[in-house]
Amino acid sequence: MSQSKPPVKSSGAAERPSAYARFLSLPTPSDTVRGLFINGVLGVVKSHGGEAALREVYQLLADKRFERSFISFSSYPTADFVKVLVAASQVLAPQFGSPDATARHLGASTVRDFLDSMAGRTLMLLSGNSAQKMLSNIPSAYRAASSFGERTVAATGEKSAVVTFRHDFMPLAHTEGVLLAVLQASDVKNPQVRSRSLGTLDSEYDVSWD
Repeated sequence: MSQSKPPVKSSGAAERPSAYARFLSLPTPSDTVRGLFINGVLGVVKSHGGEAALREVYQLLADKRFERSFISFSSYPTADFVKVLVAASQVLAPQFGSPDATARHLGASTVRDFLDSMAGRTLMLLSGNSAQKMLSNIPSAYRAASSFGERTVAATGEKSAVVTFRHDFMPLAHTEGVLLAVLQASDVKNPQVRSRSLGTLDSEYDVSWD
């Protein structure tokens, strides 16, 4: 008589809260994002948790479509990107401590992925390591990276600005991470980002540095 295999133990990731979960149903079929960001999130999972963590993300997604490499500058449904972010944040949460801290880390990783691309390197070259120029290029960078939303940047001083996001499917903490990573790429001192919600998909960020 053969012995039955013991049940696979669950890490409980599916029950963990995610800062991205409330956006799952909001993107439409016309909302798209470049594949390099999906690859980047999966890469963060692998770098922090290894193959085991990546397998756990795939298990949560329960869709073989995600077990492939996405073409970096091809467009994919934003809904799929949010699904990947939810699963990744649930798996990585024990390492970063809270849903917001995890989202902040994932947001920063998307900037690093973009800046490592040809388009990102061109942006850095044109910005000349100026934080204000980097921030002013955020609207065009987002237009190159996704089909949804509107972003505006208004300088409020030599070392401060207000950045506004409209119709965006990311939580506040994610975009805080994005903006902090932009400032860090400019080598400024003491970068600060303070966020506030203007509505379900709208938000505003006070950005400053020394």
